[in-house]
Amino acid sequence: MYGRHPLTVPLEINAADSITDDDRSRKLQEHDRATLPPPLDATRRSWLLEPPQPKKKKYVDLGCMLVSRKIFLWTLGTVLVTTLLAGSITMIVRHMPHHKQTEPEPENYTVALRKALMFFNAQKSGKLPEHNNVTWRGDSCLQDGKDQTGGFYKDLVGGYYDAGDATKFNFPMSYAMTMLSWSVIEYSAKYKAAGELDHVKELIKWGADYFLKTFNSSADTIDVMVEQVGSGHDDHYCWMRPEDIDYERIVTPCYGSCSHLGAEMAAALASASIVFKDNRVYSQKLVHGAKTLYNHDMARKAGAFWNSPDYGVSSWDNKLPGAQLLLTRLRLFMSPGYPYEDILSTFHNQTGVVMCSYLPYFTRFYRTKGGLIQLNHGEPQPLQYAANAAFLAALYSDYLDAADTPGWYCGPDFYSTKVLRDFARSQIDYILGKNPQNMSYVVDFGQRYPRHVHHKGASIPKSVKKESCKGGWKWRDTKRDNPNIIVGAMVAGPDKHDGFHDLRSNYNYTEPTLAGNGGLVAALVALSGEETLESIDKNTIFSAVPPLTPATPPPPAPWTP
Repeated sequence: MYGRHPLTVPLEINAADSITDDDRSRKLQEHDRATLPPPLDATRRSWLLEPPQPKKKKYVDLGCMLVSRKIFLWTLGTVLVTTLLAGSITMIVRHMPHHKQTEPEPENYTVALRKALMFFNAQKSGKLPEHNNVTWRGDSCLQDGKDQTGGFYKDLVGGYYDAGDATKFNFPMSYAMTMLSWSVIEYSAKYKAAGELDHVKELIKWGADYFLKTFNSSADTIDVMVEQVGSGHDDHYCWMRPEDIDYERIVTPCYGSCSHLGAEMAAALASASIVFKDNRVYSQKLVHGAKTLYNHDMARKAGAFWNSPDYGVSSWDNKLPGAQLLLTRLRLFMSPGYPYEDILSTFHNQTGVVMCSYLPYFTRFYRTKGGLIQLNHGEPQPLQYAANAAFLAALYSDYLDAADTPGWYCGPDFYSTKVLRDFARSQIDYILGKNPQNMSYVVDFGQRYPRHVHHKGASIPKSVKKESCKGGWKWRDTKRDNPNIIVGAMVAGPDKHDGFHDLRSNYNYTEPTLAGNGGLVAALVALSGEETLESIDKNTIFSAVPPLTPATPPPPAPWTP
């Protein structure tokens, strides 16, 4: 038995048993079948023998349609992931620091324009409007015209203080209001674009309302008007805030020696009537007042500086250059023809001569080394004259452009309108800081500007107790900067050598005026927004002028033999 393979071991047969060959053969067959695996059931046979059956697709019922479940899940997952990603990006962008998109900064002329108008807010007399926007100013001189008896006036409260003092001079005040009105009539679109149209109209109305108090504006004829409220001597001696003035305010009437004043006040009211043409009642009131002043002999006696060295110099006491320019406008845009052509062409030619005198190619007026034209022949306070000339030059340039005229002649030479605008810009740029001092002569414009402006209200802190006349001298004479910034005030300016001394005690350098700022505002609006806005309004200013052409003569009588 040892060393044999189990499969080769013969079956042990009991000797006692009698086994036949058939039994032995049957047992061997059963032994062989025992070594085979058990038979497969029907299920298992189907797994092995039958072909594989395809899986059934599953669908999602959306009510209106059946969608594959697989596609539905993929779509839903994509939407969720996209929503989550978009929300994440939005949150990240929202919380990241970023700069807000703002409108482009206005150019320098528009910025300076807004500030120059603020000067008039600081000069208001009387009970101030609620939104005057000058924190250190308050109601002042509320008894003007009320504390004197026997006068033709009852109330002279309001108007504007002329300069650094508290005197109200009707002449320069009228000129300033005329310049504001004229600039609004010509450039109302520019004022509107700068957001200052309502503001400047309110300033004009403040002055016009005061003028109507200074004469009998309801009458058709007058023989007296007020030319001044306050005393120059008192105001220069008493250095106190206008809000603290308690001394008597002298009223100065004018009976027959104020022809230029009558004409200037008539111009102020007439030009304001055009500004407020949409307010028919108020406009007619201004027109009536202007007619009353003009019809009086005072206005008709006004003269002009025909042969004066100041010919061509526009100022509060010389309106001839401006009047000639307006008549030139009449010729350019209305062309009245005969019998007006001869005289209008004369004024047009004189306007051309004045404009030639402004150019650096001519020597009628000298210039400082820094480029400031000396229209007052080297005398102090030159900036107001330069600003007026800049306005007239820019306006004449716009007139010519609107009339499709490229320029004008100075003798045999032809100059383009660009030369006029270059002159206007050069003078205003000088005022705004492009000068040897690198100083802006408009307060609060630029980084460097006068800090010791000759101005009572600006030099005395609002918080101090009421000062006496001489008690305020310590504020006048201190070396400290003004505690109150009089925004937009154009000071008198440098000397003929471009030198400037920031001294409160020297008004020839540091005192601002209504007339000066009136011309500055007009020049700034004329130069502002040049690239994006139309220039002048050709129609409004003369819209009420009747046709100037003579009536057509009647036809001749029919001929009979």
